[in-house]
Amino acid sequence: MSVLYAELRPQQFRERLAAAPIAYLPLGTLEWHGEHLPLGSDGLQSQGFFLELAQAVGGIVLPMLFLGPDRRRDTPTGQLYGMDLCLTSAPAQRYPTQQLDGSAYWAPDDLFHALLRAALAQLARAGFRIVVGHGHGPSTKAFAAGHAEWLRDFGLQTLTCWGSDVDQEGLGVQVDHAAMNETSLVMALRPELVDMSALPSDPQAWPVGVGGQDPRMHASRELGQRIIAMQKERMAGLLRKMLAELST
Repeated sequence: MSVLYAELRPQQFRERLAAAPIAYLPLGTLEWHGEHLPLGSDGLQSQGFFLELAQAVGGIVLPMLFLGPDRRRDTPTGQLYGMDLCLTSAPAQRYPTQQLDGSAYWAPDDLFHALLRAALAQLARAGFRIVVGHGHGPSTKAFAAGHAEWLRDFGLQTLTCWGSDVDQEGLGVQVDHAAMNETSLVMALRPELVDMSALPSDPQAWPVGVGGQDPRMHASRELGQRIIAMQKERMAGLLRKMLAELST
């Protein structure tokens, strides 16, 4: 049986909801992730990870939400946001601030908050008790910041996929930007969408809009698979505990 919400017939939905009232919300973007990764990398990673988690624990995976908040600067020629604005403190990774091709996702904080409220209200109405939201960094932070609000107003327990001891080692779920971690995850989940040859062959030429450990040296499908296995085991344990608490 599919775990994708959009593909379930009502009886399939009822069965999966009764077994595990968990909704997984991929917080995606259409955002520059270097020349080597697809523009939808955020949602593709979180949705791909959620598919594996739902197969292991139960629950239903929602469609990607591609609008999201981010830093923004208005200029005489328009607005720049997200990775358009180079804010890195690492000199070797700096690049000219510029509109990066394909980025099309920015939403104001208050609008994104309203979208989250609308989505979570509907999920509570449908019978879910737990919602896991993860993906684009600023979107995930906004989702996590509303934890008390979502519980108070909708009775929903919410969590993200961050919080592991190994996140800072690059072994969490989406803990850099198009660098070792995210490149490895996309390699593991959607290898046909990755083109490492699109990156500069000169190791001294840093890829535009990539933040973290050099994917040319450190990323691999095997690393992505290792991250997924580690984090799936961790998240499955957390979710099983939450499900057990709901039944007591």
